[in-house]
Amino acid sequence: MLDDPRTALWLPPLALAGCVRAAMLRDTRGRGLDAAQRENYFPATPLVSLVWWHEGGSEWLATPGFSVPPAVQLQAPIVVGGPFTLPSHTRNPGDIHAFKLLLLADAFVALTGVAVDRLVNRTVDARELLPPDWLDWAQAMAAVPDDAARLALLEAFLLPRWQALGDQRPGQRYAAWTEALALRAATSAAGRSLRQLERRIKAWAGLPMRELRAVSRAERAFYAVAAAEGGPVNWADIAAESDYADQPHLCRETRRLTGFSPEELRRRIAAEESFWAYRLWRD
Repeated sequence: MLDDPRTALWLPPLALAGCVRAAMLRDTRGRGLDAAQRENYFPATPLVSLVWWHEGGSEWLATPGFSVPPAVQLQAPIVVGGPFTLPSHTRNPGDIHAFKLLLLADAFVALTGVAVDRLVNRTVDARELLPPDWLDWAQAMAAVPDDAARLALLEAFLLPRWQALGDQRPGQRYAAWTEALALRAATSAAGRSLRQLERRIKAWAGLPMRELRAVSRAERAFYAVAAAEGGPVNWADIAAESDYADQPHLCRETRRLTGFSPEELRRRIAAEESFWAYRLWRD
């Protein structure tokens, strides 16, 4: 049952690539998934997410080393969450149909005026957080009949607002985005001390630079492993190519950000339904 076509990754057009990282579409209705297959594993992330529950819902599982936000609002019809410094482990009690929009944190701040540090390791009901125009749009997204219509509405809403900011950065992986944030912090305001730079970056991204660089390394390693296409992996080489100090450094950070060792994570992505989110990015 792996890789069902109703689980899909949508990548934005170039004009939105500096704002939207992706959308994840998940529809398990009628698949007959058992309890283990209805679990979901997600890595730590610097992104802000908006999740629409069109059918079903989710609950956090208290798993050692995984996040369980203090403000649990996963049953709200529209949820805003992240960034997360720990991985997440959730379960769907039954079938679901969900749409998850992933936004770069600094773009979310610029577009909404919402302080992203309020969201670190939290999920909240969108009605408690979003400004009026965003909430109207989010509710309209919930009312349209299918995912294709939602994607069209998403572009129609975000594109003029993003273009109005005049910040047309190209789509970037985490490493390029992190370095762009560092450069902007160093050149956009008075004050050049390390403390001032870190304060600006945390205001824009919700996370300190060391955390952004950690997820950048992890992403680079993830794609290096994916390029092996199921063949043998030399973890020492992956560590060196991905800017880790050594293989133990890679193992420690992988476990912190995903909950698993690199080899166990690779095995489970290939074999288990509950790692569907990883497979979307790998494939």
